[in-house]
Amino acid sequence: MATRAKAKRKKPAVTKAAKRKKTVGKTRTSRKKAAKKPLPGRAAGVKAKPAAKVAVEPRPVSQRARPEAVKPPASRPAQPTAAEQRIGVVTHYYSHLSVAAVQLEPGAKLRVGDAIRIRGHTTDFRQTVESLEVDHAPATEVGPNDDFGLKVVEHARQHDVVYKVRS
Repeated sequence: MATRAKAKRKKPAVTKAAKRKKTVGKTRTSRKKAAKKPLPGRAAGVKAKPAAKVAVEPRPVSQRARPEAVKPPASRPAQPTAAEQRIGVVTHYYSHLSVAAVQLEPGAKLRVGDAIRIRGHTTDFRQTVESLEVDHAPATEVGPNDDFGLKVVEHARQHDVVYKVRS
């Protein structure tokens, strides 16, 4: 096989002007700062006088303004009424199903058709029990220490308390 000799390439000539262009960077153009406009009602070039300091006498603690005690809304009672009995606690809420997982307390029973109240930090609503499920099977009654699913009409949260309303 015959080897081919590489053709000698001639490097392009770089002129002095081209070298200068590479080394010299662009110069920045500076902008003039905008003149400050005088405030309305003042003559140009006149500075504002500092405001005089007013001495404030400290008041005794007994005369200071006290914030009013925050009262709960009148429509929502602070404690459950005598006609309500605590029967359980919400352990979980499934928002896509609107189902609350509830654990009953010892000695409590719940049936379909009973009126209940679910109350918590931000929750307070009443409803009648329409659907109960124990281990994914429909049930008409649940007993003490049972974990069950309860279809609810509003959002319930973990640790909300379930009360049975006596009619």
